[in-house]
Amino acid sequence: MAKRKFIEIDRDKCDGCGLCTTACAEGALTLDEDNKAVLLKEIYCDGMGACLDVCPAGALEIIEREGDAYSAGAAYAHVLQTKGKEAASRVHGMTGIEHHKPSGAGQRTYPSGCPGTVACEIPESDSPRGRKKAISGASELRQWPIQLHLVSPSAPYFESSDLLIAADCTAFALGTFHRDLLKGKKLIIACPKLDETESYSQKLAEIIKQNNPKSLTVAIMTVPCCSGLYQIMQTAVELSGIKIDLKKKLVHIDAKRVS
Repeated sequence: MAKRKFIEIDRDKCDGCGLCTTACAEGALTLDEDNKAVLLKEIYCDGMGACLDVCPAGALEIIEREGDAYSAGAAYAHVLQTKGKEAASRVHGMTGIEHHKPSGAGQRTYPSGCPGTVACEIPESDSPRGRKKAISGASELRQWPIQLHLVSPSAPYFESSDLLIAADCTAFALGTFHRDLLKGKKLIIACPKLDETESYSQKLAEIIKQNNPKSLTVAIMTVPCCSGLYQIMQTAVELSGIKIDLKKKLVHIDAKRVS
């Protein structure tokens, strides 16, 4: 057995809503006889945390421990048997099964592993307005550096600021990033999948504690691995001891909307 990431459930917090069981594409979670969420089998859990965002009670977290390796094949067979072929096609490691869609029907996908790395083509908008409207304008960036590893918690521009913590890909996926998300805010960027993130929560907590920001917004992509940045920020707010609302903005991969 090797160490890897798993979902852990706080039974005292779990209210039995069952939302996590439907959010988990791999079918790793179920409700037991006490109406509490439990991990069905270790080999079904990919450790990506797609279930975390839907839990209203905050009963789920990602931990690292020794356990059986994730098996995409076993998860696929499990979901195929319990939920059918369409649901099984979304299992992590088995995605990208869709080979064809009629022209204009949406993005084409190609076989891949992690849901966040599924290759796809994003079609050009069919709307004349969408084709002709150029996305341009002055940059709304008002400080440097912006990468979390490089910023200083004592930088004066963070004091009482509206702070945006954005996943690296959001600015590339959303053409109106500067206008819709960055304008009027100070920026920090990070990638929860590729960065060394062990110190991120503590550093962000220091930034919050030292600067008492007016608002905190996290912008992430709609892929499971990106939700880790929101979890990091939740931990940072708790560590800071500052009472402040944390807003979440989801940038959809088709780049047509933010929710």
